[in-house]
Amino acid sequence: MEKGYVYILTNKNNSVLYIGVTSNITQRINTHKLKLIPGFSAKYNCTKLVHLEMFDHIKEAIAREKQLKNWHREWKFNLIKSVNPLFEEIQTYI
Repeated sequence: MEKGYVYILTNKNNSVLYIGVTSNITQRINTHKLKLIPGFSAKYNCTKLVHLEMFDHIKEAIAREKQLKNWHREWKFNLIKSVNPLFEEIQTYI
């Protein structure tokens, strides 16, 4: 089965969050950084990876993404702060 990743990106001011899911985290983060696909993350300059979760199956990752997208903004920020209190960019994806 295909592994899955849920990730959260933010902008340089840590004021906007983008939540996504993918089976290829390296390729997907590069797509965001290069702004190859117009959309929310490109519009709001969400290119800094601040949270990453890995799952054994992509279906689990999709379910988690849906869960996080339904969370209140404060909950999302608290999740990030619990593992990355300074909102530092995660450099290692795998």
